[in-house]
Amino acid sequence: MATFATLLLAPVAAMLIQSAISRSREFGADAGGAAIAGTPSGLVNALRKLESASKAVPLDASPATAHMFIIKPFSAAGLFSLFSTHPPTERRIQALLALAR
Repeated sequence: MATFATLLLAPVAAMLIQSAISRSREFGADAGGAAIAGTPSGLVNALRKLESASKAVPLDASPATAHMFIIKPFSAAGLFSLFSTHPPTERRIQALLALAR
């Protein structure tokens, strides 16, 4: 019985860990980009523009290609946000603004 539970839960746990790592890498990439640019303001403006454009024009994405997008192509709320490969754009902007302080 324990092996059945392990077989069932191990892939889910692996996906959760992979998604968390991907989200943390997004924040690291943003911080690196801000360091290269010298200030996070340009990246903040770009993220805001991308976010507004993605709401105006739907993104042609599938779950298999979601990790290749600059911003998250799917809206995930609640428990499903744990499986998201991208942090919410607003959280990315807040993290960049915190770097500027």
